[in-house]
Amino acid sequence: MSQMKIRLQALSLLDRAFSALTDDELSGLVGSMTDELREAVDDICGAPEGGFTDPAARVLAVRATASRGRLSGHLEQLSTLITDSCLASCVELLGDNADNPTEPQLLEITPTLIEKFGVGGTRLMLANSVAGEAAASVMLTRVLKHHEELAVPAAQEPTVELLPAPKADDDVKAKRKALKEKKQAEARNRREQQLRAANRA
Repeated sequence: MSQMKIRLQALSLLDRAFSALTDDELSGLVGSMTDELREAVDDICGAPEGGFTDPAARVLAVRATASRGRLSGHLEQLSTLITDSCLASCVELLGDNADNPTEPQLLEITPTLIEKFGVGGTRLMLANSVAGEAAASVMLTRVLKHHEELAVPAAQEPTVELLPAPKADDDVKAKRKALKEKKQAEARNRREQQLRAANRA
């Protein structure tokens, strides 16, 4: 598999993990950040001078920026900032195994991470590690695809709403009928005039 394809798959996994965050999870993760990290988030999201004053507005801006920032790098930047505390806790819990943990070692500590950062925050941290090309990316990807609790939800198919066929209202129908009858009458008159002219000749 080419490096480009692996890269795109990692970004897709991260995108889905971010999209799966509930508003409460995202709000909680952003709210628990340090002021410095929160300012960095505001800066990436194009906040006005002084940053966002409304937490709900910040959450909306973060979602919008992450959604369109998959290829620009903003999705990864935001994910890194938002999961900074979760990653630090993960590294601390893994200890000497932090650089390249086994699946059993990771799963042993995930209940603690989930209790503290929620399923969404823990999942996002793991997906961001894959996008960051962590040594354990293959194992992390397997967990994110198959673990009962941490598996990233499947990508949602865009819903296409079929619009009903346009229907002319009664007034329009009446006008069309009148116009049609007028044209038919005019055509009939022309034929009659042509016949009369032919007979005179």
